[in-house]
Amino acid sequence: MSGGRAVGENGRVTNAPVVDRLRAWTTLVVLPTGPLPRPTVRNYVFDVVLALVIGVASVGYAVDSQDVPARVVVGGLIAPVPPLMPPEPDPGAVFGAVLVAVVAAVALVLRRRYPLAVLWVVLYATSVTPSDTPGLTFYSCAVAAYSAAAYSPHRPPALASLVVAVLAVGVFRDSELPVVPNQYVPLLILVPLIVAANGLRTWKVRTDEGLAQVSALEREQAEALRRAVEHERARIARELHDVVTHHVSVMTIQAGAARKVMAVSPDQAQGALLAVEAGGRAAMTELRHVMGLLTMASPEPGGPGPADLAPQPGLAQVEALVARVRDTGVRVESVVRGQLRPLPSGVELAAYRVVQEGLTNAVKHASGGSVVVTVEYGVDFLRVEVVDTGGEAGPGAAVGNGYGLIGLRERLAVYGGTLEARARVGGGYRVAASIPVEASIAVEAR
Repeated sequence: MSGGRAVGENGRVTNAPVVDRLRAWTTLVVLPTGPLPRPTVRNYVFDVVLALVIGVASVGYAVDSQDVPARVVVGGLIAPVPPLMPPEPDPGAVFGAVLVAVVAAVALVLRRRYPLAVLWVVLYATSVTPSDTPGLTFYSCAVAAYSAAAYSPHRPPALASLVVAVLAVGVFRDSELPVVPNQYVPLLILVPLIVAANGLRTWKVRTDEGLAQVSALEREQAEALRRAVEHERARIARELHDVVTHHVSVMTIQAGAARKVMAVSPDQAQGALLAVEAGGRAAMTELRHVMGLLTMASPEPGGPGPADLAPQPGLAQVEALVARVRDTGVRVESVVRGQLRPLPSGVELAAYRVVQEGLTNAVKHASGGSVVVTVEYGVDFLRVEVVDTGGEAGPGAAVGNGYGLIGLRERLAVYGGTLEARARVGGGYRVAASIPVEASIAVEAR
């Protein structure tokens, strides 16, 4: 229905939106803006001493107030009437005054932990205090009001209670406020000024320290971002180098072979060109995966998503890699030792890149020779080795720059692995990598 009304189950018309709005306002008023403070032991000791001092002074005031003679107004002046004989104090009045003073003072022990509740207790004690003895709860009320303003996370109720405290003490009570002796007036003026000045200085120092910490944190974050960008660039550069170098080397050899036999043996030329095509497709697949990692988080509409990207190659793809190189005419033998078991994807990718780099070097520099690829699964290590017997330099031998081995060393160092690449005494070249399995699993877990 219109007008913010709703019909209930019993047919009555209710103002449901109004009730919801009132409930929301009530929640905003009651909801704390922060957690309750947690005082330290030193804070509790200070509050106990403060409560004890105020309590002793208030109790003394309660006892002394019962001995004050009655007063009369003469010509607009208040003058005490000298009693004919000492008055007898009322035990019930004395006990009541002492009880009110003790309750108001003892409540101050919890003024930091429950500031709003303490203020309410002191306000109640103030409301039952006789009008002729305002000093019973005046100082307790002042301390409780300050504590509620300083420590209470319930701001609206605290502010409302402070207004009530001011009205209760200074407006609606028909009593005189305690008179401060003249010798204490400078103290009451200087102490708040000193406390305020010290608080302002402390706030300024903490603000400056906070700004310095924020600036240092921003610099650290900027430096961490710069290092992350450089690390990512280096990783992508390694991936691109490993992918492009291997596949382009194989394609160059196949294209050269096709050119030589095209006139005399078209069938062999066709097979070589098919191998070039397969190598190009494999290179594009890996390149698409490497570059797709950069846009996987936010793919463009209509572009390739994560499902279109091939998984990173691992040890399971070593045999296919060997077969592609074998198709170029290089004699390659693959040997697997130990018990096969799943390893972290980063370790398998690193081992695959070692085999790829070793075979690329063999294709470039050991044309006509033979290559042995060994993958050994040890108890606590993985060892990969590519050994060639040497041969003639291929067409791509002159374009090497050594970046492939540098990238492999950096890649293996992440998992605590080592790389050995050197010429053999009897001829040929040897590339071997060893990766500790336990350390690599710990790295992947991080």
